[in-house]
Amino acid sequence: MRFIRTRSLQLAVDALVVALALVLGYTMRFEAAIPRDYVRQLLLILPYVVILRIAIFTILGVYKLVWRYIGLNDLPRLFLAVGAGTAVMVAARFGLAPLLKSFGLIVNPFFSTVPFGVIAAEALLTTFGVISARSLWRVITERSKLRATIATRTAVPKKKALLLGAGSAGVMVAREVATRPDVGFEVVGFLDDDPRKQGSLIHGTKVLGGTDQVGRYAEELGADLAVITMASVPASAVRRIVGLAEAASLKVQIIPGLYEILAGKINISKIRDVAIEDLLGRAPVQLDEQEISSFLTGKTILVTGAGGSIGSEMCRQVARYAPRRLLLLDQAENPLFHIHRELRAAHPELTLEPVIGNVTDRERMRAVMAAGRPEVVIHAAAHKHVPLMEQNPGEAVRNNVLGSRTMAELAHEHGAAAFVMISTDKAVNPTSVMGATKRVAELFVQALSTVSKTRMITVRFGNVLGSEGSVVPIFKEQIAKGGPVTVTHPEMKRYFMTIPEASQLVLEAATMGRGGEIFVLEMGEPIPIVNLARDLIRLSGFRPDVDIKVEFTGMRPGEKLYEEINLSEENATKTKHPRIWIGDSQVPSLPTVRAQLDALVALVPAATPEAVRSELASLVPEYAPPPPPGDPQPEQARTASGRIVALAPDGAPVTT
Repeated sequence: MRFIRTRSLQLAVDALVVALALVLGYTMRFEAAIPRDYVRQLLLILPYVVILRIAIFTILGVYKLVWRYIGLNDLPRLFLAVGAGTAVMVAARFGLAPLLKSFGLIVNPFFSTVPFGVIAAEALLTTFGVISARSLWRVITERSKLRATIATRTAVPKKKALLLGAGSAGVMVAREVATRPDVGFEVVGFLDDDPRKQGSLIHGTKVLGGTDQVGRYAEELGADLAVITMASVPASAVRRIVGLAEAASLKVQIIPGLYEILAGKINISKIRDVAIEDLLGRAPVQLDEQEISSFLTGKTILVTGAGGSIGSEMCRQVARYAPRRLLLLDQAENPLFHIHRELRAAHPELTLEPVIGNVTDRERMRAVMAAGRPEVVIHAAAHKHVPLMEQNPGEAVRNNVLGSRTMAELAHEHGAAAFVMISTDKAVNPTSVMGATKRVAELFVQALSTVSKTRMITVRFGNVLGSEGSVVPIFKEQIAKGGPVTVTHPEMKRYFMTIPEASQLVLEAATMGRGGEIFVLEMGEPIPIVNLARDLIRLSGFRPDVDIKVEFTGMRPGEKLYEEINLSEENATKTKHPRIWIGDSQVPSLPTVRAQLDALVALVPAATPEAVRSELASLVPEYAPPPPPGDPQPEQARTASGRIVALAPDGAPVTT
């Protein structure tokens, strides 16, 4: 009933606007002295013009627009509706009398020949009127809501916030703060480094100066909070602002990334604390959506390791492209339960099939492949924890080598279109069992590609932020306990990507592969782990080495100081994507690799860890296993340049 009353009122308002526009059009055309004949013409056509306008507004969906939320995006529909009505009026001016005459009706042509000046004026006035009516409606309803909220809410002291960035994102935030009295802060000023904006007013708030003056204005205005409201801000700028804010005792928050701003999704609830990802400054990934869509849409996709950090994100990314079926495979039931539940809520239209199974169980995997018939297999299942795999090399071989071989061979046997294996930069000149086993898996996938119609593709990248067992969650846990934060070596560096970034680039690379390639993702600059630790301490509100200590514990077996991106014998070539390269390495013989793998797998059940490492070294000549237990040599690690760095027990480098 309320809807009917509201719609009737809207129709009445528009009818009144059109009628007034037509009357004013005649008045303006004849300068308020309308001849008697034209008065009769006005009275005759008035109801028809009103009916025509309302009918076209209805047909073109103008009344589907909610008046209280009217905005710039709605204007094209209004312009189209008014233009269509005007076009009909112009057509009637020239063709109505002849049309009626053809039906034998006698009509005075004078009454259908409305002056062009009247038509033009009516169109402009109608446009202005319908937009003004809706804008006024929005202003009245928003002010009523504001007064009601202020009257009913409990008075809560608000923090004073400086918005750093007076672009589109800053304007959106300021607008929402102005219409949301329940927000816990008020904007006291903008800071922007563009001198053309400084001194201007945005929603009644002044752009005071540059971001380097955050300390000054925080003190002058009593600000408690600095919100970075820039669409795309480099990591160096975030670091600088965080440092200035710390000096001014300000808490720093940040808006989401560029794509959410362009989509108009910025709102107060999405403003969050600055995270370590912001300080690393990874640029948004540009994807060829059409290529990925043709690769995934409408197909059956199998993701192994679906409950893990990388596997679960791969599932999220794949689900965006509406596959026909998505098979989620993992041996751990709880993580699998959670990702299945998450995807079911986010994509209720998607056919999801959670599958419990181990990739090393060939018969179980054969049954899964036969039942599911996946067209694309994304193999993310692997043991990735370097120190644990050093202690359990047999299990590393079983899962990383045998599991990868099993899935690749079954994808080949069941005619999958593509098999995508996720590898690691630790496979380059490996010093760890984990890296060596992943390198062996790469060799087998490359060798199998020489005889298979399935496109066998390997994608290699470095560490991902926030994955299970990675340094960031460990550091956060140590900070929560009051420290110390432990770093193995002061010179330790790693390449980092965010999990969504890595997953998106894997899909992009998979669309390019013809089979046998090892794609290498561009990782940017390596990040010193000690800097990462200190940044996290600062972001947690503490002072490094004062409130929370940073301690060096010495390198663990299998670790390198620096990871490497490309094999020394690979001459990486560019692809059409600026952040994806192809390593041009020699493809081994399949019979040779199969024989070597058979020997390795047969050795695993009864062999000592040293024997497993020795066999791995025979398959991967560049693998440099650690010395046997009891070796008197100091702890060592190979660097990217091949230099051997010796470490004292306290983790400090020893000059040799």
